[in-house]
Amino acid sequence: MSPTTRKTRWTQVWRQLPFFVWLIALWMLLWGQFTVVAFVTGLLAAIFVTRVFQLPPVELSGRVHLWHGLVFIATFSVALVRGSLTVAWQVINPKHYPGTAIIAVPMRTDDDLILSHTAVTASLIPGSLIIDIDRDRRILYLHVIGVRSDEDVEAQRRSVQEWERRIVRALGSRVQVAQVMAESEARS
Repeated sequence: MSPTTRKTRWTQVWRQLPFFVWLIALWMLLWGQFTVVAFVTGLLAAIFVTRVFQLPPVELSGRVHLWHGLVFIATFSVALVRGSLTVAWQVINPKHYPGTAIIAVPMRTDDDLILSHTAVTASLIPGSLIIDIDRDRRILYLHVIGVRSDEDVEAQRRSVQEWERRIVRALGSRVQVAQVMAESEARS
């Protein structure tokens, strides 16, 4: 095996390591045990799953920006609480029927991982739910509640695009960050 092939193989292993570790952690969470036996069986299950079900490798950018990751977590936590309170108020207020809409949100990046993270984030915040993803055109379709006007729809669309920007700044490659920041500045 040549040194170049060996280096390429180690690069592939390094890039897939977070997913492998996630499978082990998921196994341990599913069993509710954080023991050596659970780790070993999770390791065996992860090896089995990754070898039997050959999925295309997901390429990570190799870049994690901790500050922007913390900003994402903090803003997500606030949005989660705010969304929960808003939906709870809409449910208990009998005089007010919250408007609903299905909106299309164009994404700026074409990275599947960023698209998935954005879709999950948008769905976890109460008041919105991803109903479809057009991967080829990079569009997320959401069902949202609490909209009464076109301005509310645009605000919701900008909110999802802002989540994408935060995720890219935390996990995206330098090229993706530059692209998203340039488009954000152009819209401002």
